[in-house]
Amino acid sequence: MAGSANGRNPVGGGAGYGIPADETSAEFAVLCQAHGNRADALIEILHATQARFGHVPAEAAPALAAALNLSRAEVHGVISFYHDFHTTPPGRHVLKMCRAEACQAVGAEALLDHVCATLAIEPGGTTADGALTVEPVYCLGNCALGPAALADGRLMARLTPHRIDQLVAEARADAPARQAAE
Repeated sequence: MAGSANGRNPVGGGAGYGIPADETSAEFAVLCQAHGNRADALIEILHATQARFGHVPAEAAPALAAALNLSRAEVHGVISFYHDFHTTPPGRHVLKMCRAEACQAVGAEALLDHVCATLAIEPGGTTADGALTVEPVYCLGNCALGPAALADGRLMARLTPHRIDQLVAEARADAPARQAAE
């Protein structure tokens, strides 16, 4: 599952993150300034935040709210409403499994159950080693070839438990090498 983002968590504001909280706040301010400190650009700013940090860290909501003259609740509401915003770092690899009706009709639910049981995680969870996040999604537009998934952005079709097991093995095999290289 090559081509995924790294699993490092470079955001500041906490032990082990590597960037002091004041520098992180400054980065949020720069992201807001790049969009003219406009409240109507919140979604774009959140995408930029996630691109920079790999997720939208908890300290982003108050910093963005202050910079954009919004309440923390407004910012949190947008973060929690849109499923593509993550408040925790994803695994080094991300497997998005379709749960739309067409894929369900050909076994997607059983496949999701299989991968989650294999990894000992819940849907939306990340393995303890940080190798893989499994996200349920609704419709990847590959309905005729279900069950479908995105493996690190690569569309996969007609998945079987065996193929899912191969993807998991690839992610797990790549995880230590990627971690050592970072």
